[in-house]
Parts: sequence; C-alpha cells; structure tokens
Amino acid sequence: MSSLEQLKQHTVVVADTGDINAIAEHKPQDATTNPSLLYKAAQMSQYQPLVDEAIAYGRSTSASDDELVDSIIDKLSVTFGCRILDIIPGRVSTEVDARLSFDTTGTIAKAHQLIALYKEAGISSDRILIKIASTWEGICAAEQLEKEGIHCNLTLLFGFGQAVACAEAGVTLISPFVGRIFDWYKKSQGVDTIPIDEDPGVESVTTIFNYYKKHGYKTEVMGASFRTKEQVMALCGSDLLTISPNLLSELADNDADVPLSLDASAAQNMDINRVDMNEATFRWMLNEDAMATEKLAEGIRGFSADLDKLKTYLRDRMS
Repeated sequence: MSSLEQLKQHTVVVADTGDINAIAEHKPQDATTNPSLLYKAAQMSQYQPLVDEAIAYGRSTSASDDELVDSIIDKLSVTFGCRILDIIPGRVSTEVDARLSFDTTGTIAKAHQLIALYKEAGISSDRILIKIASTWEGICAAEQLEKEGIHCNLTLLFGFGQAVACAEAGVTLISPFVGRIFDWYKKSQGVDTIPIDEDPGVESVTTIFNYYKKHGYKTEVMGASFRTKEQVMALCGSDLLTISPNLLSELADNDADVPLSLDASAAQNMDINRVDMNEATFRWMLNEDAMATEKLAEGIRGFSADLDKLKTYLRDRMS
C-alpha cells in the first residue's frame, strides 16, 4: 500500500484546498478551506462560473454597497463548499471572517448567515463545520454555536491553552497548525530544519491528542498546515489530518511504512494532569507562549489580508 493508503487506515484524511478538482483526485473524507485558499481558487479559470454565480446572488440582494462584497464572499464560500460536498462523503469547513476574531456576537451572527446559505442550497448543518479562530472570543462563540447544534472547527491553534479551552467549550474539532509552529521555531533557533523526532509542531499535536484522550474529551484533533510528508506520517493515528494536494500526491506516490504514532488507548494510561481552564488562565497561558501569541496574531492578519485581496478581485470583476 502507498503511504497515503496506510495513513487512511488510522486517520481521517482531509483535503486542505479550495481546488475542487484536486479534491476529486485524492478522494478525502472531508475538506477544509480558508480565505487564502478561496482567493487562489477564485482566480482559477475553471471556477469563474462559481464566481459569477456568487456575484449575481449578491446583486440580487438588498445589501448596501458596503455589505455587497461581504454578501458575495459568503455566497462564494458556500458555493465552493456545496461543490466540494458533491464529491466527498463527509464535511466541509467554511471560515468566518477573520476580522470577527475578537467579536463573539459577530462571529455567531456570521455563522448563522453561512448555515442559512447552506440550508438554502439543501445542505444539512451536520455536513458543515464553521471555522473560527482560536481566540477567547472565538471559543466562546463556538461554545454557543455547538449548543445550537452548529458544529465548529477552531483554527489558528498554536498553544496548549487554546486546545484545552476548546475542549472545555465542547467544540467539535480543532486544527493545530504543525507547519507554522515548525516555521517559528526554525526562525527562533536560526536553523534550516529540525529533525522530525524533535519537531515542535509534531510534539504539540501529540501533547494535545494525549491530553484529550486521557481526559475523555469528545473534541477531535486535526493536525494542519504541514510542510513535509514526514510531519504527516509522524502524526498517524490523529483523529484527522488536513493535507495539501501536493503532499497528498507525495504520500500517494510513496510506499514508506507509516506506523501508528498516536494511540488513544495508550494515552488513557498516561499520567497527565487536567488543567482548570478559565479566561484568566487562557490569557495567561497564551501570554507565556511567545510562539502561540505571535502566530495567532499573524494568522488573523494574514487571513484578513487575503480576504481584502479577494474583495479587491471581486470588485474588479464586478466593474
């Protein structure tokens, strides 16, 4: 079997892309998108009809000029999501505007808008994960949404405190960013690479996975933002892994053994203390983790910037 086939025996494989053709090629269980991926996909020639459809929808609404582009982006996100759901058996993650990362009420309202658009398209909410940044405000929004039966994927997760807070809030899924953690430590240490058995991104996901399984949390762990196929293989056994098309191809073309690295049964026997989480503890743990603090802020800025690029692109298309 290929490395990808071996991985799929222990882990749900998710495609990290907005490219519908790439998803069809690799046949993952689930798929996830973000503003950066959506911006790239929207410029591909094969997806121009989807962009036109979203623009037509936005123009048909009573949205003001300021709200029009936001309405088009919401529709475009959902349209891509629907097309993706046509070719996968599982769920698609659709992201809330990054500028709402510190606005609990705004995040909840945006999630309701996205779910309503999916409902209009005939898609049940159980096939949707609303993707929200792992700020305290985002986690509080996700906690409320989960109580309403709207499932959430907490993204831009870099620190252990973020993971604990998400589990306590009862979110469906978290996406710890392996590659971005790896990048930060490479830069901090002034090195070109870090051996896989010392990789801080892999270590972070392993720690979170073991903590969740030890204490019986239902929140699923989905490693994300990989730089190498070795990082992916080192987390075999994680609940899910979201992988870019180029790494999916590398794994499919590779036949190296992929042993089980994360074992829920083994974690239950580990000596891991439970953290008493509240807002003050969350903020202190984040403050004490320079990497998590910097990468969370950087990630929010990056997604917001790509959203602005998408807005400019759509305005140009409309003119």
